[in-house]
Amino acid sequence: MFHYEPKELSVPEVHKLLLGGVAPRPIALASTVSKDGINNLSPFSFFNAFGANPPVVAFSPSRRGTNASLKDTYNNLMEINECVIQAVTHSMIEQVSLASAEYPPDVDEFVKSGLTPIDSDLVRPKRVKESPFQMECKLLEMKSFGQGNASANLAICEVLMFHVSEDIFTDEVIDPSKIDLVARMSANYYARASAGVFIVEKPIGKKCIGYDQIPLHIRQSEAYSANDLGKFGNSESIPSDEEIGSFIKNIKENKLNQFKHGYGAFLRYQRLGDHRKMLKAALMNKENQKNNIELAAKCALKNNDIDFAWRVAIFAGNY
Repeated sequence: MFHYEPKELSVPEVHKLLLGGVAPRPIALASTVSKDGINNLSPFSFFNAFGANPPVVAFSPSRRGTNASLKDTYNNLMEINECVIQAVTHSMIEQVSLASAEYPPDVDEFVKSGLTPIDSDLVRPKRVKESPFQMECKLLEMKSFGQGNASANLAICEVLMFHVSEDIFTDEVIDPSKIDLVARMSANYYARASAGVFIVEKPIGKKCIGYDQIPLHIRQSEAYSANDLGKFGNSESIPSDEEIGSFIKNIKENKLNQFKHGYGAFLRYQRLGDHRKMLKAALMNKENQKNNIELAAKCALKNNDIDFAWRVAIFAGNY
């Protein structure tokens, strides 16, 4: 085994060990509000429950690892002393990841992530409609452990109200397969309680465009899921019309090896998960053309070919 004393390691090295070894960790999607009424929404994976009488949960809005500055969640909690903590499910994880990007204090992460704010009953911060498990909380105490980079702040909160979706229960118990929770691992890895480990690209260090900057025809399309839109929002830019035109021209002119055209061929490439051949087949066949083009974009998202997906999704808006 390797043996480490924290005092002999850098802060990022210690942090990396904790993230990899203390896992999987439940995720607290914490919503707060500033004294000026600006909503804030951010996920925290240093989080758990610590008692039921009264119900107490705690999470850590720690200082930033880059410059030791305090996060908006911490500042809002110290001003308002209230928050709502939501469970994070697989169907919303891409949007939750998008909410973790570093936006200025005057930016509403509900807008950037595309998640839906709804009024709480007892506290001022909004609840997240998409989460099936929500806890309205008051801050009991904020414990701070240092002022350096990545130093911990422990927000200890009492739960004042639970909001729990009826359809996640089986025999009066929350069913793990129905709530479909995800947990944080190290780096870009997550764990799905019912299915195992998967990857979500984190927006750390990126100036993400956010959900609200995705073209309306893409947001309104029935082809894309919330997670698909979260992947689009995790991008830093949108391709230009010139880039899209050149891209489509190249696809049409490209002679792919062992390529067959026709609607039957499109379905075959869809089963194989080959988004490039899906698009070429769709462009060569008028049957269900717009829908098939969007399906090619969706397949590209699944394959994490985001640049390809952007160009195809925007091009589909021309139909």
